[in-house]
Amino acid sequence: MIRGKHVQLTVLGAMEVSENGDIANWKIPGKMVKGMGGAMDLVASAENIIVAMMHTNKKGESKLLENCSLPLTGVNCVKKIVTNLAVLNILPSGGFELLERAPGVTVEEIKSATKGKLIINSSEIPEMQL
Repeated sequence: MIRGKHVQLTVLGAMEVSENGDIANWKIPGKMVKGMGGAMDLVASAENIIVAMMHTNKKGESKLLENCSLPLTGVNCVKKIVTNLAVLNILPSGGFELLERAPGVTVEEIKSATKGKLIINSSEIPEMQL
């Protein structure tokens, strides 16, 4: 199914995503890892890749970066990101386009939690509907 390119949509987690759609989700240097699993196959074959993750790591550092610092799972493949703070598109030209914000979260909070290029194309960013 996967390697035959029969999967159109993949939703998976990530440790980091870059502003051009690179994803790192399988290895943290210095940590024991059993293997990369099937994520590389999923991101290499699916047409639409959505990442669901926390916006920041346990230290409060952004996981939405200019460039990933961890080993890559896929290059230029992520289309959309859903975090605990926001919903964002990855633009073809690069950058995180802010579409929606979580209830009670301000645009300023999202800006401060995003290290990569954040693009805000609207003066009013709506709250996510639960």
